[in-house]
Parts: sequence; structure tokens; C-alpha cells
Amino acid sequence: MQTASYPSASPLTRRVVPEPLGLKGVAVAVAVGVCWATLLSFLLAWYRPDWHSPAPYLLVLLQTHLYTGLFITAHDAMHGLVSPNKRLNNAIGTLAAGLFAYNWFPGQLPKHHAHHRHVGTQDDPDFHDGRHPGFLPWFLRFAWNYVTWWQVLLMAATYNVLKLFFPQANVIAFWMIPAILATVQLFFFGTYLPHRGEHAPDNPHKSRSQFRHHLWAFVSCYFFGYHYEHHDQPYLPWWRLWKSK
Repeated sequence: MQTASYPSASPLTRRVVPEPLGLKGVAVAVAVGVCWATLLSFLLAWYRPDWHSPAPYLLVLLQTHLYTGLFITAHDAMHGLVSPNKRLNNAIGTLAAGLFAYNWFPGQLPKHHAHHRHVGTQDDPDFHDGRHPGFLPWFLRFAWNYVTWWQVLLMAATYNVLKLFFPQANVIAFWMIPAILATVQLFFFGTYLPHRGEHAPDNPHKSRSQFRHHLWAFVSCYFFGYHYEHHDQPYLPWWRLWKSK
């Protein structure tokens, strides 16, 4: 995949004027959550997959995309971009993060802001350890920093409850696997690709960005591949980030 490193807000990066959120952020967050819950309910309760057909595999990918949308919603809430009402903003962020494998919003909030303040340094909780910058060791360190034992226990307990009511294969394929795939997707497009390797000394965000392709940017990670732009203009919600390209 081609990436480009921008030392500053270059001609390829457009400065976007902040706009009042109003109810747009809440509406987008609700739409993502409803789509996730509706599709998951259908896939668990009514769908009978034919594993010889491409359909169930495509549905796994679609559910993965919606899981990613849950976390992107929580991420927007970390920047106060879901609602101007702080209590509502944080409540939606907590719910969205929790629905995604019991991620804990209050615990992740300070870590994410530490990432923005100390990007690409040893004080950056999202960065590699300085000695093992490869994808797998970096991903394992990333997971170790964010995944907690109680999350694992809650996921295990929920799995055992769900399989009492729904086909086990459906629970694994449409509830468990998409959460894992979305975690890898978020790390790959939102951490590994933009922050790997060397950056120009005058690149203040130590970030790269995908070349401009809005459809791919949305499908791959809700425009999060426009990562330099996100660090440069963190006041843009994901659904306005494309305007910075």
C-alpha cells in the first residue's frame, strides 16, 4: 500500500473549519450502533449460513466493518466529537467501546490522549518498544497495553451464554471473529501503517497518510487512514475527516 509522509499541513492536507456538532454526531453514532446490533441479531438468531457460498464470508466482513465503526465512534467520543454535551458524549463513547469486546472507555481515554501528546515516542502507549517494530511484536505489545483480563473473562462468559441460545458456529463467526478482525484492522490502518518507520524531522505528528481515495478510506477504516490529517486536525469527526484531503 502506498503511503505518504507529510511534514506539515501540506497542499495535500486541507485545513477544515470546525463546525458545531449539533445532533449530527449523535445521529451518526446511533446509526452505526443500530446497524451493528440489527445485523448481529439477524446473523445470530435467523441466519443459517451456507459455508460453500461466499455470502457468509462477506457478512463476516460487513460485521467486522460495523465493529470497527463502534470503536471509531468511541474514538470520536474521546475527542468530544459525538456530542457537545460531555455527559452524553462520554456515555455514548462508553457504550460503543463496551459493545466492542468490553473495551473500557474511561481507561482508554487517557491512553489515547497520551498517544496524541507523545506520538512516536516511548511515552506513546500505541507505539512499539523501540526494538521490535515489526507488525506482530508491535501488535502484541499494543494488545497487551489495551486488553485486560476482565475483558477476556467477560468475553468468555458472554460466549458461553450466547451459545446456549444461538448456533455455536454463528456465535463464533459473527460475534467473535469480527471483533478480532476489527481489532487487527484498527491496529493495521490506524497505528502500524501511519506510524511505522522513520519520519521527517519536521513532521510534527510522526504520521503518514493514505493517498486520497475516499471510498477505500471509508471501507478500510472509516477514513482513519487519513491519519496525518487526524493528528493535524483532531477536532474533525470521522465523517468529516475526508474533507481534509
